[in-house]
Amino acid sequence: MQRPFFGGGAPAAVAPGKFVLSALVAILILPALCGLAYAHGVAAGDKGYIQEISGVHLISFIYLGAKHMMTGNDHLLFLFGVIFFLYRMKHIGIYVSLFAIGHSTTMLLGVYFGWKINPYLIDAIIGLSVVYKALDNLGAFQRWLGFQPNTKVATLIFGFFHGFGLATKILDYEISPDGLVPNLIAFNVGVEIGQMLALGAILILMGYWRRTKSFWRHAYTANVVMMTAGFLLVGYQLTGLFIAS
Repeated sequence: MQRPFFGGGAPAAVAPGKFVLSALVAILILPALCGLAYAHGVAAGDKGYIQEISGVHLISFIYLGAKHMMTGNDHLLFLFGVIFFLYRMKHIGIYVSLFAIGHSTTMLLGVYFGWKINPYLIDAIIGLSVVYKALDNLGAFQRWLGFQPNTKVATLIFGFFHGFGLATKILDYEISPDGLVPNLIAFNVGVEIGQMLALGAILILMGYWRRTKSFWRHAYTANVVMMTAGFLLVGYQLTGLFIAS
């Protein structure tokens, strides 16, 4: 189950825990703060490749999907928040699967049926998903609302929004209809491969950090930093929306 952070006394931090926390921040938080414009973006070279090719290119799209997930800071921040207080692999598997189902469904259907949403608006909602997860981990909803929102439902719903974000970007690049379905499936397979690789790295660091005395001392700070990154993502995207309109 999700275990929100409620604070409380904790022992002083030790050096190994500080090192792991710094590594997690460097991997997840700093890229989001430094590269806001590239949330759900596709590199210029990849964009040109998608626009130029036609036909079935399974390996290429698996690579592009994996690359997108490994460099998708908003995805990784949300996943980091989702697993922050999950200790059993069974529970991690359930939540990650719900996110993957949501993400895959709207990405595939969105591109296939041409469901295009304003990219600034959808990326702002994705930023809010990061804020939501951080607040959930801090136990804010129980204090503010008096009850705990269903975390599984929330993970699935935000997975839908993450998928819409990617679908919108792919539609902007006018992917060829020739070989569309197999290429999209291959891209989604790549996304899941990238997600598993990124998740594995995060779990290794989290597992080590949780065994140190500094975990409970710095868990609050880590979620506040994550929430701040989410608000910055929201602010950046809304600013872009107002300027564009």
